[in-house]
Amino acid sequence: MFSSSDHTFVVCAYKESPFLKDCLQSLAEQTIAPNIVMVTSTPNDSIHRLSEQHSVPLVINDTEPGIASDWNNAVESVDTKLVTIAHQDDLYCPRYLESLLDLVSTSDDPLLYFTDYGELRNGTEVNDNKLLRVKRFMLSPLKAKATRKSKFIRRRILSFGSPICCPSVTLVKSKLTPGFFKADFHSDLDWQAWTALAGMEGDFLYNPTIQMYHRIHEDSETSRLIQNASRGSEDLQMLQCFWPKPIASLIYKLYAKGQDSNEGF
Repeated sequence: MFSSSDHTFVVCAYKESPFLKDCLQSLAEQTIAPNIVMVTSTPNDSIHRLSEQHSVPLVINDTEPGIASDWNNAVESVDTKLVTIAHQDDLYCPRYLESLLDLVSTSDDPLLYFTDYGELRNGTEVNDNKLLRVKRFMLSPLKAKATRKSKFIRRRILSFGSPICCPSVTLVKSKLTPGFFKADFHSDLDWQAWTALAGMEGDFLYNPTIQMYHRIHEDSETSRLIQNASRGSEDLQMLQCFWPKPIASLIYKLYAKGQDSNEGF
């Protein structure tokens, strides 16, 4: 059994986000009292002020800013068995932690936990669109308890793209090696990470209820990554981990269309 003392939300704060306060508030409003820590590689008055206002410890990452570095430092900054890397722009539903502990406690070997999610567009909750439906369809085989341990099923799912919403994920620290997130990938380091975990022993635990909302806006990290020229080459490289090059190229053309949803698709 897992309890709230086994888990920490680690909020990765970057520069000055107008949404960080709302993210912290959503974590504070969990139905079970949470542990919250904030980490940053770009300390500023705004982050320090919010840390004090919400009584959230602040850890300064003095290494070079970068997603892999920030996420690795987030994991290493706490000692709890379970870690959720909370994204500063996003909101977590009140039962995120409660439902996490309920599901993880049913597993004798948890490997990765993640949930369904909705989007926030211009402050409005969006629970259904084409991209969300595709991702839910891809993840549907993992609803069954019998498929939790299947390396084959989770690798087949990931062979068509990464339907796992990164900020919905909770990591199991004992399953991670030092420097788990690799800096050689920028846009797809989460897809690469889930692929590495998919080949390990343990349970992929999917909660098919919406437990967080991912904010879509032009300054978000997701939007910046989609606009990054390296995104396409990384997507193709990941697909080639699963498929011969001609098939990977065909899947990539279909996969790339899904990025339009982040731009209002």
